[in-house]
Amino acid sequence: MTKQTILGRVTQLAKANINALLDQAEDPQKMLDQLIRDYTANISEAEQAVAATIGNLRLMEQDHREDVDAAKEWGDKALAASRKADELRAAGSVAEADKFDNLAKVALGRQLQSEKEAKTAEPTIASQTVVVDKLKSGLDQMKSKLTELKSKRDELVARAKSAQAQNQMMDSVKNINVLDPTSELGRFEDKVRREEAKAMGKQELAASSLDAQFEQLDSLGDSAEVEARLAALKTAS
Repeated sequence: MTKQTILGRVTQLAKANINALLDQAEDPQKMLDQLIRDYTANISEAEQAVAATIGNLRLMEQDHREDVDAAKEWGDKALAASRKADELRAAGSVAEADKFDNLAKVALGRQLQSEKEAKTAEPTIASQTVVVDKLKSGLDQMKSKLTELKSKRDELVARAKSAQAQNQMMDSVKNINVLDPTSELGRFEDKVRREEAKAMGKQELAASSLDAQFEQLDSLGDSAEVEARLAALKTAS
């Protein structure tokens, strides 16, 4: 996996529009659980790739430091050899002086080589440092998105369960034969009124029968009075 591919993958994942994906989900809980698994796996994969990139950068930095240190060391050796050559030449040992001058030249050649290697590595180290910084930033964004995704998942699952409970309750209520207490009271009142009317009818019948008896008694009394008056008339005559 190239560095550019790693960076592109991290950037793409970090910019994932989670809300748009959720809007298209038929089952938010299953979809979110799968998203979390996939996203966690992507983060793990990206972390490994970023770690490898950082490791390569650290190796290059280490090699660069070694080249810089080697250049300084060879420069010190070249200086020491040159000074020794000057001392020998001043003492009349020209052959020995030339020998140390040659050693100084060899050391200077090694110094130059180390300096070139260090200088050649510097642009690559600089660019890789920028890449690593971007990769780290991308990973931070991915982890932030994962936290957001988990929070969204918990919220939607809770809302889905609440909505499901409400729907079940409403479905249950629709299936119950709810009685209207007002209508029941009305029917009970009608029954009581019929019973009251029946009692009133019986009372009325009883009253009619009693009146008839009193009327009959009154009629008998009138007949007795008539007979008495008739008898009085006959006696008077």
